[in-house]
This record gives sequence, C-alpha cells and structure tokens, in this order.
Amino acid sequence: MEFNRSISILFFFLLFQGMIVVSSAKSEFSFLRKFSFSNSGDGHDRNCRGCHDEQGSITVAYTDPSGAIRTFKMNFKELSSLNQTEETAGLGVTSNEQLGNRSELSLTNRSEADDQIRFQDQNAKPIDPIQRKRELLRQKRRERRKMHLIHMSQENELEIQDAAINRTENFVNKAQDRYSIWRVEYQNPMSTSVLKLMKDQIIMAKIYASIFFSKKELDLYQLLIMRIKESQDAIGDASSDNELHESALARAKAIGRALTSAKDKLHQSEEIERKIRAMLQLSEENINTAKKQNTFLVQHAAKTVPKPLHCLHLQLTNDYYNCKVGIFEEEKSKLEDASLYHYAIFSDNVLATSVVVNSTVMHATEPHKHIFHIVTDRLNFPAMKMWFMMHPPSHATINVQNIDEFKWLNSSYCSVLRQLESAQIKEYYFKFNHPSSLSAGHENLKYRNPKYLSMLNHLRFYMPEVYPKLDKILFLDDDVVVQRDLTPLFSVNMKGMVNGAVETCKESFHRFDTYLNFSHPKISKNFDPRACGWAFGMNLFDLKEWKKRNITGIYHYWQDLNEDRKLWKLGSLPPGLITFYNLTYPLDRNWHVLGLGYDPAVDPKEIESAAVVHYNGNYKPWLDLAIGKYKQYWSNHVKFDNPYIQHCFMND
Repeated sequence: MEFNRSISILFFFLLFQGMIVVSSAKSEFSFLRKFSFSNSGDGHDRNCRGCHDEQGSITVAYTDPSGAIRTFKMNFKELSSLNQTEETAGLGVTSNEQLGNRSELSLTNRSEADDQIRFQDQNAKPIDPIQRKRELLRQKRRERRKMHLIHMSQENELEIQDAAINRTENFVNKAQDRYSIWRVEYQNPMSTSVLKLMKDQIIMAKIYASIFFSKKELDLYQLLIMRIKESQDAIGDASSDNELHESALARAKAIGRALTSAKDKLHQSEEIERKIRAMLQLSEENINTAKKQNTFLVQHAAKTVPKPLHCLHLQLTNDYYNCKVGIFEEEKSKLEDASLYHYAIFSDNVLATSVVVNSTVMHATEPHKHIFHIVTDRLNFPAMKMWFMMHPPSHATINVQNIDEFKWLNSSYCSVLRQLESAQIKEYYFKFNHPSSLSAGHENLKYRNPKYLSMLNHLRFYMPEVYPKLDKILFLDDDVVVQRDLTPLFSVNMKGMVNGAVETCKESFHRFDTYLNFSHPKISKNFDPRACGWAFGMNLFDLKEWKKRNITGIYHYWQDLNEDRKLWKLGSLPPGLITFYNLTYPLDRNWHVLGLGYDPAVDPKEIESAAVVHYNGNYKPWLDLAIGKYKQYWSNHVKFDNPYIQHCFMND
C-alpha cells in the first residue's frame, strides 16, 4: 500500500511538472490543470478522480475544453517515459497504445496528433490556433488597459470625460434624415421580397410562354398564361408584401413549379437570351416613349392657362369695361420718386401677381413707401387693372402698364423682337415636320414655351427705358412669395456692380457651361465655363450703373450674334448671364431660395429663413401639378374672399 501511495505522489508530481511545461510552451493542453488525484490507495473509492487498480494501472479523470469529463488509464511501466523530456508533458484523450506512440514525437507533432484524436471525439470542439492566438492578444490588451485605468490620475480621467462630452455635444449628423431607421422604407427592409419575386416570375413566365407558343406547345403555353394571370390578380395594385392578396404565396409557388417544368422542357439558353434581349429593347423603347409623352404633357399642363384662372380674367375684364377708373394724381407723383422703394413685375397672370404684391406689402415695415410697377400685355391689362382697383394693397402704390403702349419697343430697336417675329422662329416652333422643329426631339421640349415668344420675358433687359427716372429697382418674378421685409436690399452696397442676385452654382451644377455653347469660339473666347450662374426672379438693378456701362447695348450685341441660336437656346437666363458677366454682385443665399417648382427636397429650414421663395420650374403653385407641401406658402396670400375666386376656383 505504501508503494502504491508513493507511486501516486510521484505521478502527481511528474504530471504537475508537465502541466507547467505545457503552460510555458503555450500549447493547447491547458485543460490538464483541472485534473487531480486521490491519495487513498485502496483503488475502491468510487469518488476518487485519479485511482489505480490491482493490475498496476492508474485511471486519470480531467475536464476537456468543452466541459465534458474524460478518463484514461496508464500503466506504471509507462511512467518513466513521461519524465524523459519536457516535451512529454502534453496529454490528451488517448489510450495506452496512443500514449506510447506519442512519447516519440516532438511537442509540435504531438499537438497535431492530439488535435486529430480530439477530432475523433464528436463532443470535443477543435481549437483554431489562429483564433487562440487572437484571444490571447485580446486578453493581454485588456489586462494592459485595466492596469492603465487603475493607475490613471484623476486629472487624466477628467480630461477623457470632458473630451467625450465635447464630442457628443459637437456631433452633427447631416445625413441623419437620409439614413434614419425610422424612415418608412427602413421599417421593414424585406417588405417587398415576395412582391419582387412574383414580378420576376411573371417576366420569366412570359418569356417561356412566348417561346412555347412559337413552338406550338400549347399545353405549357396555356399553363404559363394561367399562372401569370393568377399571379397578376394576387398582386393587383400592391406596393408591398402586406398589400398582397392572401393567396399570393400559394400563387408564387404554383408559378414557380410551372417555371421549373418549362425550364426542364426548354434547354436552349440562347433562345431564352434572345427573347430577353428583345423584351429589354422593347421595354427601353416604351420607356423612352413614355418619357417623351410625360415631358410633353407636363409642359402642356404647366404652360396652358387653367380654366379657373381663365374664368377669373374674363370676369375681371368684363367688370373693367363696365366701370373704368383712372389712377389718382397723388399716386402718380410717387411713380418717379427715386427715394421710395420700387418693384418691377412683368406678368400676364393676375392671381400670381396679386400674391407677389400682397406678400411684399404684408411684411413691409413702411408700406406707403413701396411702389409696384406692373407691366402686362394688352389682353390681360383690363383684368390686372380691375383686380388692383378692387383689392388695393394697404398704403402701397400700384401702377399697371400695357407693354403695347411702349412705342420705343419695336423691331428696329429691339433685336429679340425682330427675331421673334421672323419666319425662322415661327418655323422652328410651329412646323412640326421641319427638321429644325422642336418636335424632332423631346430633349428641347422645354423651350416650346409661350413665355419665350413673349416680350414680357425679355423686358427685363430694358429697365432704364421703362423707368428712366429711377436709380434702383427690384425685379420680382410672378412665381415668388415674399416672407420678409425687402427694404434692406435697397441699401446693399453693390460695389459698382449692376445686377444683385443669388448665385445658384453648387459643385458642377448651374455654371456657365450648363447654359452656353462653349464649342462656339465666340463663347469659349469671352467666358469662363466654370463661372457661377445666378438666378433671375429677385434681382436688384442699379440703373445708374446700367446706363453708364450701356448694358442694353451689350445685350443687343449678343442677341444679334445668336440669331441662328448657335450660342444658346431660347430664354432670358443665358443672355442674362452673358450681359451681366463680371457685373453681378452675389447676394446672401437667404434672400432668395429656389426650387419650389421642381425640387421636392428643398430644406424646410432654408424655406422658413428665406426672404423670397421661388417656384421656378413647371410645378407652379396655382396648378394641380404643384408640390403639395410647398403650396401653403403661396395660398396664404390668395384673396379667397373675392367672389370671382370663389366662383371660378371653388366651383371648378
């Protein structure tokens, strides 16, 4: 018994020494630290964790990395081999024969052998050496970090806290709205998966059906057509999975089985490829046709006078001729007073002009100093005049003029008027079969706009001729809404410039090369293609500098050169960029915010802080095309209590 106890103690010592060697060598056999021996040598204690039997063997119990208890037996004869070198310390789940073979291996080879043995045990998980190494490195970093934090001074800790607080307070996430998980499209990212699957199935089913029809295999053709109709009925007008019919999933499975049968029947991939290519080409043609139709219809809807607006003009015109009233003498005395604040509005739209005037007067601190010069055409002059006789703005002065009464505005003096009356322009606009006509391509349909044929659009280049006694005038388009007092604009120091305007270039957009033909030598020689564009719609003109620099003469020069439309297309902005080149003073952006007539993503904060908001684009606020969320800024200034508006707009 004493001999057995001595052997047990010796074996425990040797194995403990082997465990230390393994630990220092960083091998994966660290699980040996969990085993222990019983020092009761009778071999019958069932609670012992390391016991020997009567035949001179010892049973060793240990816990492997997965937590399972493992045992193996070892003869006393093999104890001597365990202490030959430090390399024999690695133990695993092994038999006596396997242990004898391992005594001849190096530490590395024995580790590989142990890995193979452990793989044989389904309950044991293999240890990835790379993962083990990474875990050790992470543990060392955590220990170093822990020691650093323990020995950190109070001052350093406070500095780290302050820095973290500052980063949080100063953080600005400009893309918060764009990537917010609360947006509808991110609430359920898989909400359209079944819908998309079914639409793809329908496309493929149509391809197979057309091929089977051409091959006169009518059974499969009719099956696919039936499945297509069932899937289309299940989809209906759904835009997400939640809106699909309850039978949608079953329909998707049914058409999937039909597609599998079709695929097994039809192996010629080239034939399917040709069919898909033909369908793609047809789809592209349909898309292009739809784009052309959409462009035309939007242009038509935007430039056609709506029925309610036409009704309003007729009612006002009728009243004007029944009770004609002239302007008062005391108002006429203000029209040429250079010390007052003068505005120019050129429009044939009574309702739009009234909104511009009403919104400006509402925000003016001294309305009696504000003079509005409105110029319209002969057709709309009675309606415009009658409206402001019925609704004169509080204390402000209104002067309505007829452009046809400007005798100096004739084709011998005005280049653009001569061009607009030419047969070439009429051919360009109205002869649809002519190669030069705009109808030859939809990309220029936006130029088929009545305003380009109206002198009201070009009258802005003749400000000194229209208002010879004034020094400054603020030009406003009829599709703007004023939200602040514009009086401070008249005191802006323009530093010798003629035109005060807000620049519109952002990155590469709205620069000169967007509007002008820089392949023409006259343009490329005189202008910078990267020069920043600016906006017509709210412009402060210094008429003294205008006369001094002969701005109208510059405009005539370039307009004559562009008679064949080689320098720019139609419109007033391109000649404006040329005429006021290096003569435009950039105003602060808060004075004039654009895009409410075409861009649904204008920043609401910019709109609220803007002095003037501009509905430039096709979606004017008085049309059904208008962007709904912007319409309120305009409709707040409409006189809905007017009986004609109630009759023409409310009963439409």
